[in-house]
Amino acid sequence: MIMFPALSFIATLATVQRPTLSPAVKQYVTVDTPVVALTHVRVIDGTGAAPKEDQTLLITGGNIVALGSARATKVPDGAQTMDLTGKSVIPGLVMMHEHLYYPTGPGVYGADYVSFSRLYLAGGVTSMRTGGNVGGYADLNLAAAIKAGTQVGPWIDATAPYVNGPSPFTQMYALKDSADARRFVAFWADAGATSLKAYMNITRAELAAAVDEAHKRGLKITGHLCSVTYREAADLGIDDLEHGFFVATDFVKDKQPDVCPGQNVGMTALGTVDAKSPEFTSLVQYLVAHHVAITSTLTVFETFTPGQPMPTGTDLLDPVLKAQFDQLYARVQQSTTSPFGKLLALDRSMELAFFRAGGLLLAGTDPTGGGGVVPGYSDQREAELLVESGLTPLEAIKVCTLNGATYLGRADRVGSIAVGKQADLVVIDGNPAVTIGDIAHVTLVFKQGVGYDPAKLIESVRGKVGLF
Repeated sequence: MIMFPALSFIATLATVQRPTLSPAVKQYVTVDTPVVALTHVRVIDGTGAAPKEDQTLLITGGNIVALGSARATKVPDGAQTMDLTGKSVIPGLVMMHEHLYYPTGPGVYGADYVSFSRLYLAGGVTSMRTGGNVGGYADLNLAAAIKAGTQVGPWIDATAPYVNGPSPFTQMYALKDSADARRFVAFWADAGATSLKAYMNITRAELAAAVDEAHKRGLKITGHLCSVTYREAADLGIDDLEHGFFVATDFVKDKQPDVCPGQNVGMTALGTVDAKSPEFTSLVQYLVAHHVAITSTLTVFETFTPGQPMPTGTDLLDPVLKAQFDQLYARVQQSTTSPFGKLLALDRSMELAFFRAGGLLLAGTDPTGGGGVVPGYSDQREAELLVESGLTPLEAIKVCTLNGATYLGRADRVGSIAVGKQADLVVIDGNPAVTIGDIAHVTLVFKQGVGYDPAKLIESVRGKVGLF
C-alpha cells in the first residue's frame, strides 16, 4: 500500500513557494485546498508511456506527493477528494511558440495580455514561451505578474523583442551590425527577458553575436529565419528553429549569403524537395547532430490551407476581427491555386522525419498570420495535427509537454506527471491516449496545485479577444 508521504518530504517540496493569489485571480479558482486527491483517474504521464488506469494522485503544497492505484493509495483525512472516473489527467501543456498579440491589420498586431493569458490557461497550457515580442517590457511585466499571483495565466518564458535586421514591421528594431546585436541581447537580458528570438533579416554575423551573448548569459535563442539557412544557423550554435521546415531557405538555388530571398521563394524551393531525399535527410542529420530543436506550428499554416476545418475559438474574437478572419477563411477555401495544400502535407512529413530521427520536436501555435489562431484552442489543435502527421497520441502529448519542458531546462519540475514534480495538470473528459481530439475536453486545469475553471476563464473574454 502507498501511504501518504512523511511530513519531512512534504516540507522539502514546499520550498518551491506558491504565490499568494490576488482576488482578481481567485475568481477563476475552483480548487485551492491544502490537500487534494484525484481518485479513479486515468494518468497519461507525458513520457510516452502507456496510460495507468484507476489511479489516485495526491497534491499538497502545489506538488504531486503520491501517485498509485486507487485501490492501494490511501487518501488522507481532510483531503478534498475528486472522483474522476472516466476522466484522464495529462501534464500541463508546455507550448513553445506562443504570443501575446493578435493581427489586427496588415503588418499590425494588437496586444492581448489579458485575454490570451486566460485562454492559454483555459486550454491546458500551464507553461509557454513567447516566440517573439512586440510589447517590449509589457511581456516581461506580465510574466512577473503571473509569477507573483496578481494576474492569471501560464508560467511564461518571456522572449525579448525580435533580434532582426531591417523589416517592414514598425514594432521591430533594426540591428546595425554584430556589435549592436550583442548590445541588444545584453540590454534585454538585463531587463529580464529569459530567451531570445532571431528573425528573418538578421545576418550571420549578427546571429553569431546574438547566440554568443545569449549563451554567455545562460539563455537560449531560437529563430524564424530566412536570410540565414538552417544549416548555417546550426553552425552558429542556435538552439531552436521555428515553423518546422516551412521557412527553411536551405533549398533555394543560388541563395545569396545574408539575404532573405523572400518567404514565398523559400517555400517554393522547399516544395521541390522530398522528405525522403538525401538532401533533406542530410539536413535533418545535421540538425540532430548539432542538438538543434525544431518547433512545429502547424496551426498557423492550416489557416492558409484549403480544405482544413474552421479553427475553433474564433467565436470569442472581437466581432470586427471575427468578420475579418471569416472573410479570409472563405477566400482560402475558394482558392484553386494555393500552394499550402502541398506544403502543409510536406512539412508534416518532414517534421515526422525529424522526430523519428531522434530530433527534439517542440510544439507551438503562432497566433499571427491572418488570424484565426486562438490561444488554448489552437494548442489543443496542434496536438491533433501532430497525430494527423503520423505521431501516436502519446507521442504528440509528449511533444506538447515533456519535450518543451526539456528544452526549457525545467523537466525536473514540469512536463510530466511524477511524485515530486509540480502539480501542473489538465483534467480531460475522455481518453486522449486513444482519441487525441479529447484533449479539447478540458474540465479543470491545475497550476501549482491550484485548480482553475476553464469555462469561467473563457467566458471572461468572450467577444473581446484581439482587443486586450
